[in-house]
Amino acid sequence: MNKLNFHNNRVMQDRRSVCIFLPNDESLNIIINVKILCHQLLVQVCDLLRLKDCHLFGLSVIQNNEHVYMELSQKLYKYCPKEWKKEASKGIDQFGPPMIIHFRVQYYVENGRLISDRAARYYYYWHLRKQVLHSQCVLREEAYFLLAAFALQADLGNFKRNKHYGKYFEPEAYFPSWVVSKRGKDYILKHIPNMHKDQFALTASEAHLKYIKEAVRLDDVAVHYYRLYKDKREIEASLTLGLTMRGIQIFQNLDEEKQLLYDFPWTNVGKLVFVGKKFEILPDGLPSARKLIYYTGCPMRSRHLLQLLSNSHRLYMNLQPVLRHIRKLEENE
Repeated sequence: MNKLNFHNNRVMQDRRSVCIFLPNDESLNIIINVKILCHQLLVQVCDLLRLKDCHLFGLSVIQNNEHVYMELSQKLYKYCPKEWKKEASKGIDQFGPPMIIHFRVQYYVENGRLISDRAARYYYYWHLRKQVLHSQCVLREEAYFLLAAFALQADLGNFKRNKHYGKYFEPEAYFPSWVVSKRGKDYILKHIPNMHKDQFALTASEAHLKYIKEAVRLDDVAVHYYRLYKDKREIEASLTLGLTMRGIQIFQNLDEEKQLLYDFPWTNVGKLVFVGKKFEILPDGLPSARKLIYYTGCPMRSRHLLQLLSNSHRLYMNLQPVLRHIRKLEENE
């Protein structure tokens, strides 16, 4: 075998297929080197999507029904199934099953004007669209109708009587299932057209901004949820940690519902400590005896949560001056 063929075979041996799921239900299929860094893959994805600003987005894999965001300095194979790493390419067009990766919002912001890149704002909007479908804010039902009107304006443009009538959209694509079940499709299809009409002349970009602003006001949309354990011996997690834009929430898991136990804004979180599987929250201004102690289940989850919480806190603090400026601009409009 000559050196060129040997080199080409080695190159193919190190190549793998990944499938990147996007927030708008599309996907990217990419052939990569098995030793690629997560940062390099994220840059590649952003280039393909023509995103100039991707600092709010990350790559995640689903483990035990939770999104685990990749550390960008790590090699991708740290997060891959063992079979995928072992599976060698069988030729130029013959790869094993792709590794599934999600490109999604990692850090939430409350105002879309903080996202100057329109392509990034578009994918941020679509991420919230998917989150809204799982939202359970039963006391804010009217918000879902307003959000649907903004989304239809963004997706379809101005209401046209000769075009937008009858079942011109699927209610399930715009409303949580409980709203569809409660009101019925006919009710939604009857009342939404007038609300869509009220958004006349809004550009898609303006509709995205309005959607983002309204969606993040729902308590369970701009949140990452992770299981927590009360003690080391607990098998089923009895608690849930909610990471919001403004801080940390701790919930008690009750059958199908979550009961809020603590709500700590970032300004009230004095210190976060992760030691192995142990997770400690030290509320600001309280004696150390009042610290809250929970367990994550494994050190890797602790590391992941610490990084996610720390980065979220840092971003929140850094954005406050900019947010104040944006609010003043909006008040003067």
